[in-house]
Amino acid sequence: MSIKTLLFRTLVRRLAILVVFLLAAVSVSAQDNVGEESTVVYPASYFAEFNPVTAQDMLDRIPGVGTATGGGNRNFSSSRQGGGGGGRGLGSGSGSQILINGKRTAGKNNQTSTQMARIAAEQVDYIEIIRGTSGELDVRGSSQVVNVVLVSELFSNSLSYEVNMDRYLDHTTQPGGSLSYSGQSGGLNYVLSAVAEPRYDNRLSKESSVLGDFSLNDEVREERTREQTSYDLSVNLDYAIGLKSSARLNALYSQNDNPTDILRYTTNLRVTPNLTAIEREDRPGDRDNWEIGGDYEYLTDSGSRFKILFISNRANSASTRERFEVFADGSESKNLFLDTASTTTERIVRASFTMGFLEGQDIEFGAERAQTTLDSSLALGLPDALGMPSADFGGLVPQNISNANSTVEEIRLEPFIIHNWVINSRMSLESTLLYELSEISQTGDVNRKRDFDFVKPKVDLRYNLTPQLQLRGSIEKVVRQLRFSDFVAANDDQDNDSNTLAGNENLRQEWLWKYDLNAEYRLPNDVGVVDANLFYHRHYDRIERIDVSPSADSLQSANGNIGEGDMYGITLSGSIRMRMINMPNLLVTSRLSVRDSTLMDPFQGFERRFARFGRGRLNLGFRHDVPKWNMNYGLEWSNRFDSNEKIYDIDDVEDYIGEPNTNAFVQFVDTRGITYRFDARNATSNLQCRERQRYIGRVSAGILEEIEDQCATSGRVVSLKINGSF
Repeated sequence: MSIKTLLFRTLVRRLAILVVFLLAAVSVSAQDNVGEESTVVYPASYFAEFNPVTAQDMLDRIPGVGTATGGGNRNFSSSRQGGGGGGRGLGSGSGSQILINGKRTAGKNNQTSTQMARIAAEQVDYIEIIRGTSGELDVRGSSQVVNVVLVSELFSNSLSYEVNMDRYLDHTTQPGGSLSYSGQSGGLNYVLSAVAEPRYDNRLSKESSVLGDFSLNDEVREERTREQTSYDLSVNLDYAIGLKSSARLNALYSQNDNPTDILRYTTNLRVTPNLTAIEREDRPGDRDNWEIGGDYEYLTDSGSRFKILFISNRANSASTRERFEVFADGSESKNLFLDTASTTTERIVRASFTMGFLEGQDIEFGAERAQTTLDSSLALGLPDALGMPSADFGGLVPQNISNANSTVEEIRLEPFIIHNWVINSRMSLESTLLYELSEISQTGDVNRKRDFDFVKPKVDLRYNLTPQLQLRGSIEKVVRQLRFSDFVAANDDQDNDSNTLAGNENLRQEWLWKYDLNAEYRLPNDVGVVDANLFYHRHYDRIERIDVSPSADSLQSANGNIGEGDMYGITLSGSIRMRMINMPNLLVTSRLSVRDSTLMDPFQGFERRFARFGRGRLNLGFRHDVPKWNMNYGLEWSNRFDSNEKIYDIDDVEDYIGEPNTNAFVQFVDTRGITYRFDARNATSNLQCRERQRYIGRVSAGILEEIEDQCATSGRVVSLKINGSF
């Protein structure tokens, strides 16, 4: 173990003791503004002076839940990765979770948190912040649960709308909008919505490079324009069949094509006069996905609960990348054809039974089965005098790419048992034991089948030193799910000198032991929340780049297992209302994280940080409501600690740094309840830079070939949003 690791652990232990004693000292004079079970309740009347339009507007006013500039879904778990992105199955949840009437949505892309902007504020009865653990909750292992409870009897429906216009760096304007219809009919609650969200992007970059002897090489200027608007249609239904049973059904369809045009100017600085080459890329992109999910719940006379749910989704993505060299007379010559396509499907069924066990205890047992499939194809065409051009490859010569066409499938079965024990009024314990069985098979260019099994325990202990101060410790074995896209060859969009990335059919799951200690203190009289988190994670079979070269003359790398590593850090955060200066509606937020990590580099054999694992980040922000003027405004500033955020590969090393990011807004509400919001996203341009050092042969040889310095930005985006409800 390194001296740096030992010093950090010593510092962490001392900070943990200091945090506990400081919070305990402060709590002595604290007033009890939370419930006996550390549950904080915000009734609808609490938000009345802010004139909220949606449930999201309400969440944004709660310390420790919303963000300084609103739209606060960033604090909650999200699973938009799909089957191929490494987020398969439902999992137990680890961050904060949002429930509606104590239930989470049976969906991954169509999640409960995304419904908050679709539910009218008038439908909300109260909001609970639940910091304890119980078998009555519909999620497990969350740091806190936000439960939005709707009014049980509604006498009218609500139609919410929003229209918006975004203006981008290149003066392009893009419209958007949404409609949401929600309400109740008998035992049926429903939310129907349609959203058109502009995701246009105009990105400018400049790259300067020098050769290994530090003489000038070239300069590359690039403009990348993505024409994209995301269209989403969703349905969320909740039906109370009777006093003991209920059912929910959710559906989503999304169309988000992303055609991209690229114009690139490369100036050769090695010749006099300098020569400039022009390239153009055309990348039509087709993307869509759908999802349907549902669940049924039945309560027995004894209070036990049976629940079964299902989720089915499918995501399609296709893109054809064609690159043309543009000559002085306007003519063009194609020098690259790269066609990629993938379809990911996922089917999940989960059943569980929860019952009382002993006094203050309950137990849940069940199983989850998931089937995930990725169909992937890649076709590469290049100009080649020795080959035969093909129309299927854009008129260029087909290239032989290993592992280019494959189907990867995983069938996973996960039985589980969860024990909740309310030891006393101050202490609760949640113990989980999961057993994962999976079979991963790959067919096509590669044919292979492998079986895996893991035992995954978790212990989560919470102790309420006072109703305001909660200490929480957890130990968990986590098995990271494999990214199917790492199994197959793929497009390399980050390096113009490399067209494809190799796949690796020999990947194993990365797994780790997580040790977390958390202290949370809720200040009296709803002043705010402060918390501290210390973590140490021991990783095994860490996945990063490894050498998969077929020969000494053909260097190639892919994602693979490189061994063990340590990750550790501390996070301090606060969300405080400025009552002490007589400004109770000014909410100031801050978050500081400091992190480090160590593992052995497979290419050069020295100890280094995890790839792209930054040193930490500082976030500062505020939100100020002025009820007498029916307005509010806010700002959020975020900056990471630069230096040594690197990616190590077989023949290059990349280092990333970036400027701070700032978002700001101002919002008005007129007498009719219509909201006007002005946003400035990425207000300070947020220039992001990368230095890439290329080497001749393997990086371990140390023969420097070229150093590239690239900086890019999409610039400031300003927008106007108008929303209201009928």
